[in-house]
Amino acid sequence: MSTTVRRAVPFRLGLPKGRMEQAVLTLLADAGIRVRPSARGYRPEVSLPGGEAKLLKPQNIVEMLALGSRDVGFAGADWVAELEADVVELLDTGLDPVQLVAAAPAALLEGGRLPARRLIIASEYERLARRWISASGLCAEFVRSYGATEVFPPEDADVIVDNTATGATLEANGLAIVDVLMPSSTRLYAHRAALDEPVRRRYIEDLVLLINSVLEARRRVMLEVNASAACLDAVVAVLPSMRQATVSRLFGESGYAVKAAVPRELLPQVIPAVKAAGGTDVVVSALSQIVP
Repeated sequence: MSTTVRRAVPFRLGLPKGRMEQAVLTLLADAGIRVRPSARGYRPEVSLPGGEAKLLKPQNIVEMLALGSRDVGFAGADWVAELEADVVELLDTGLDPVQLVAAAPAALLEGGRLPARRLIIASEYERLARRWISASGLCAEFVRSYGATEVFPPEDADVIVDNTATGATLEANGLAIVDVLMPSSTRLYAHRAALDEPVRRRYIEDLVLLINSVLEARRRVMLEVNASAACLDAVVAVLPSMRQATVSRLFGESGYAVKAAVPRELLPQVIPAVKAAGGTDVVVSALSQIVP
């Protein structure tokens, strides 16, 4: 899959249809990029100058990126690995995190392991499943599934290879995980040759910048706190800011206002530390975008 398709538009974007769709559209909307349905259904209007978008299944996006009929698109890392696609990963959005696992009915397992006999293994991921079968030294026959793989055992397969987010669907079907093949998430990929064209590359880099600004903002919050002159240094010292905290005098020179973009996950430690250092009037607010 090495064909490069030349186009007049700056770049063509592949948007995932199905499970990943809403999270990706929300991410783009938060970056100020509007995706509007059109009369043509699978070809929504996108507010990127000169850009053109199409809704495709994630595995088709991977194939189109490899062929060059799409310049950039969202897909899962699992399908890039399955299709062995020659594409460039631009960023990991962290959206829709899953694991590709091998699972089997709990009753089949012997001490938590698969029995030493001929097995039937079903999956949509043929390459990855066959690679796992070989690496595990199993005596097994592969069966290609086309969705709803979890319903194959126990009548039609002994083991499945499928993706799972929480394991709830596997558990509901009486399946236990016996191995983890790989983690996956929604990522932004590019056709390799598109990055070699200066104009197309600039559009792609601008898109990455906008999406990254939202992802970074989701990881942080703005923490604002007042501090007296006596405790200012102590308050600033406990704030994990991106570079340095912003400090400005309060009206009447009665103290200082301190602001910092703090990692959201550190708030349970930072807020008590700020109060212990003498800070007052702590305000935490959400951020929309951060561009370093």
